[in-house]
This record gives sequence, C-alpha cells and structure tokens, in this order.
Amino acid sequence: MANKTITLEDLRPADGATKKSVRVGRGRSSGCGKTSSRGHNGEGQRSGRTSKRGFEGGQMPAYRRLPKLKGFQIINKRTYAIINVGRLADLKLKTVSLESLIELKKVDDKVDGLRVLGNGEIKKAITVKAAYVSPSAKEKIEAAGGKVELV
Repeated sequence: MANKTITLEDLRPADGATKKSVRVGRGRSSGCGKTSSRGHNGEGQRSGRTSKRGFEGGQMPAYRRLPKLKGFQIINKRTYAIINVGRLADLKLKTVSLESLIELKKVDDKVDGLRVLGNGEIKKAITVKAAYVSPSAKEKIEAAGGKVELV
C-alpha cells in the first residue's frame, strides 16, 4: 500500500469528540418545546439574562455570609533575636553567640537565630557568631579588632 500524504481536507475530530447542539423551542414532541428548558417566567427565561458574579438569587451570597480572614499564617516562620553592636560592648563576653546570650538570659530560648545590627559603638575585640550580621555591624566589629562568623 502506498503512503498517502495527509492534507487539510483529511483532518476531522475524533469519534465522539463533538456533539450536535440541542435545538430547543421546536414543538412539544421535541422534549424541549414551549419554555425551551428555561422554566416559567422570571429573569432566567428572558433573553440576554446576565446576573453578577456571586449572585445567589437574592439569598445572602457566600462572600458576604462568610467571615473575612485577614492575611495568612506562615507555617515555618523563623524568629530571630536582634541585638545591636552597642549592646554587645556592654556584655562581658569574648565570644557572643545565641547560646551564650540564652545562658545570660538576654534573649528568649524560643528563637531560631541571632541577628546583629550596627546601631551603637564598640571598642573591645569580640568574636560574634550569628545567622546574620549587617554590613555596618561587621565593619564596626572588625575595626575594633573582632571577628564575625556566620552560622
């Protein structure tokens, strides 16, 4: 059998892919006569009927019945203890980390990490172990002879 090339005339939908539309309003015996499956009277029977989105026939619509929820809850939210460089100078520690601050009861033990910000001045050399250190804080700590380690 020779290969036949497919042309545009040969293309057609697969069997069962298309259906004939129901012709309504064509007499009683058609099953869709008289009211043409639209029911008796009222907004839905008239031509050009449109109702606004969310309309429930006069009943109080769901978007007004249900409470409005403000925002959303972040499931894996991380909380950080924030400390400024000026406060680090007051501590009598050589190495400042989250664990050492929890021991001194300076921060709550329910936090996930430590963030050091650059407000204030520092004169002594200390080592800081934190999850985040702002650029200005890092500059001040290193200028005083200290060291910054990110954990």
